[in-house]
Amino acid sequence: MAAKVEFQVPALRPYPYVPDLVPDSMKGKGPFVAKPDFQTPLGFPGPLVDNWQEVAIEKMGEMLKKYRSLRVYLDVCVRCGACTDKCHYFLGTRDPKNMPVARQDLLRQVYRRYFTLAGKFFPKLVGAKDLTKDVLDDWYNYFHQCSQCRRCSVFCPYGIDTADISMAAREIMDSIGLGQKYCNEIIGKVYKIGNNLGLPEPALRNTLEGLEEDIQTDIGVPVRFPIDEEGADILLVTPSADFFAEPHIDGLIGYAKVFHQAGMSWTLSSYASEAGNFGMFIGSYENMRQISLRIRKAALDLKVKRIVFGECGHAWRVAYSFLNTLAGPFDFLDPKYPVPQHICEVTLDLIKRGALKLDKTANDHRRITFHDSCNVARGSRMGDKPGGQFFIPREVIKASCNFFYDMPADTIHDQTFCCGGGGGLLTDDLIELRVKGALPRIEALKHVVDTHSVTNMASICAICKSQFTKVLPYYGFKMDMIVSVHQLVSTAIVL
Repeated sequence: MAAKVEFQVPALRPYPYVPDLVPDSMKGKGPFVAKPDFQTPLGFPGPLVDNWQEVAIEKMGEMLKKYRSLRVYLDVCVRCGACTDKCHYFLGTRDPKNMPVARQDLLRQVYRRYFTLAGKFFPKLVGAKDLTKDVLDDWYNYFHQCSQCRRCSVFCPYGIDTADISMAAREIMDSIGLGQKYCNEIIGKVYKIGNNLGLPEPALRNTLEGLEEDIQTDIGVPVRFPIDEEGADILLVTPSADFFAEPHIDGLIGYAKVFHQAGMSWTLSSYASEAGNFGMFIGSYENMRQISLRIRKAALDLKVKRIVFGECGHAWRVAYSFLNTLAGPFDFLDPKYPVPQHICEVTLDLIKRGALKLDKTANDHRRITFHDSCNVARGSRMGDKPGGQFFIPREVIKASCNFFYDMPADTIHDQTFCCGGGGGLLTDDLIELRVKGALPRIEALKHVVDTHSVTNMASICAICKSQFTKVLPYYGFKMDMIVSVHQLVSTAIVL
């Protein structure tokens, strides 16, 4: 049954094409603005400061000096159009300002006005504009219609990173008191409680104890979910969604069964009970650093030897690309293991070494496809070979299931389409954007459903799982069609 909606859900097309333009179709549909209570814990003012234009231009100048890449990205675009039809939000909403080049130009035109000679003296000739309230409104609206997925960057002949431009715009807006409620409220919860959900330690412990009892009842095996156990070999850092909702929690059960079967010593941390790092979404390296330092402190306090990350796309990107420089060095860990490791790397290694016994027929009621999550596919790597982020999760799935089918080649690997809810946009005030942004991925999914009778799509990203659970019913699919990769492992593993 399709979900009830108050907007028009795009029709699924037999083959994707560049849609007709509908100017301003998503104008004024940005997310809720953060109240001052959500701004101040992050070091930002709120509400909008009186001299916001002056502060914004000063902040932009500071960032241009600090990040050479930002100036390069703003200078080198030749408006070739290679990125035009690569954005899922443009394909779903048909709003021309959701073309990556047009979204970039919202910041680029202000950059040219205040930071280039031509823009200061001949603004109309170079497309430069003053930073007015109307321009600021467009910034807030359309830079929160970018999931920072980087698909457009794969096709850009100059390698312009639209995500970096969106992150910069969001940081500028935060600095003047115009932050996004969803992201900033979540970051505040991490500082206050330790995780995105605001799940306090007693509730977390109770949840884990309940899981132990459920597994003991189901299969008669005492699988533990240890927390704050000093001296454990492994610190598992996983998205807090894994403690709370399906299909996430089924993946957590899978991790625990893997560690149990392999006889590995591991623990969770009540202090760093969150792998996710929304500091990246708002472009704030300082907030990214503060969240990352919690993981370092937990690793030191618990005297672990390894840090392993659970299934979360942006958490893995921050961990893989930034953790060592943001919160390192991690020279107190065992040098035999990379810092950090992904749970899929750990599981595949155990499978190859014969440390896990898997019965693939246990998943014969499922026919699986795999969704490459953006931040894993285009912002990180796994293992010791190029492309490991693509083949490692698939090898884990194939070791757990007999029936696996990939979606079309131009929609997977580094060309994967975003789920439509990444980049800090997984909030119900953006549900229309999320549904329309999911269109290209749902079309690719429908292709393998029609051709291979696929029943489930697996993912290693908490945001992707939450997004698909919400939007699949809008297109006539069941919400439980999305599964965790380690949910498949959990079903197949023989304890």
